[in-house]
Amino acid sequence: MAQYQNLFTYVQPVGPLHEGVDLPRGDDKRLGTPFLVHLLGRIGNAQIGPVYLGTLGLASLIFGIAAFNIIGFNMLASVDWNPIQFVRQLFWLALEPPAPAYGLNIPPLQQGGWWLIAGFMLTTSILLWWARTYRRARQLGLGTHVAWAYAAAIWLFLVCGFFRPVMMGSWSEAVPFGIFPHLDWTSAISLRYGNLFYNPFHALSIVFLYGSVLLFAMHGATILAVTRYGGEREIEQIVDRGTASERAGLFWRWTMGFNATMESIHRWAWWFAVLCPLVGGIGILLTGTVVDNWYLWSVKHHVVPAYPLVGPVVVDPAILGVKP
Repeated sequence: MAQYQNLFTYVQPVGPLHEGVDLPRGDDKRLGTPFLVHLLGRIGNAQIGPVYLGTLGLASLIFGIAAFNIIGFNMLASVDWNPIQFVRQLFWLALEPPAPAYGLNIPPLQQGGWWLIAGFMLTTSILLWWARTYRRARQLGLGTHVAWAYAAAIWLFLVCGFFRPVMMGSWSEAVPFGIFPHLDWTSAISLRYGNLFYNPFHALSIVFLYGSVLLFAMHGATILAVTRYGGEREIEQIVDRGTASERAGLFWRWTMGFNATMESIHRWAWWFAVLCPLVGGIGILLTGTVVDNWYLWSVKHHVVPAYPLVGPVVVDPAILGVKP
C-alpha cells in the first residue's frame, strides 16, 4: 500500500487546480494559469500559480528591477563591459558608497551617486513588498506575523544602509552592494570598532540565530518523526491533541524534562527568528555612534580582562580627524 514518506512525498494527490479564495471587490486579477510540477510536489505543493501581484507588488518589482540593473551595469562597467570578466569576478565586484569627503551630500554619479540611487530604489522596493505582504495577509483573514517578521529583517537592512550612516554623518559608513565586498565591510567594521564579538547585542543576535536553527531542526525532526501518526496535520493536533502530539511531547519531556506544545513551538521559532536581526541591528546602530571600541567598553564594564600592553600605543587616525 502506498504511504507518505518522511524525506519526500511519495504519494501526490492530484485533483482539480485551485485558483484560491475569491478576491475582494476592486482587487486585480491573479496572474497565470495554474499547473502541476511533479518534482516540486515531492518537497511541497505541486501546484504552481496563480500569482496575485497587485499594484503594490508591481511597483515593488519595478523599483527592485531598476535597483538590480543599476548595480549590475555599474559592476559591468567596472570590468570595462567585458561579460567574461563580469562572470569571472562577480563575487568580488561592488557598487561602493560615496567617499567620506562627501558626508551626507549627494555626490557625482560615478563617485557614489549611483549607489544612492540604487539604495533608494531597493529600499522603496522592499518597503512596497512589505506593504503587499501585510495587505495580502489581511485580505486573506490571516494574522500579520509574516509581515512583522519581515519588518525585523528590514530594520537591520535600514540600520546598515541608512540609519547608522545618517547618525555617523557619512554615507561612506554604509554597506557596499556586492557579495565579498559586503563581507569585507563586516570584517572591517569589526576591526575598526574593537571587535564586534565584544558587542553584547551582537552576541545576543548570534544566540537567536543559532537558537533559530536549533528550534527549526528540533521541530522539523519531531514532526517528521510522528508523521506516521498524522503529526504533519499540525492544526488538528493543536485543537484536538492526538497520539502524534502526545508522543512528541512525551519524547521531549523524557529527553530534557520540558516540552513545547504543538502551538507554542511556532511562537518560540517566530520570536527567535525575529529577535536575531532586531538585536543585531541595535548592536550595529550603537557601533561608532555610542561605542567607539567594543573591547575597551567590555574592559570598562568588567566583561573581559584588560590585556597588558606589549608594544607602543597607536593612535587611531580617524580620532585625529585625518581624512583620506
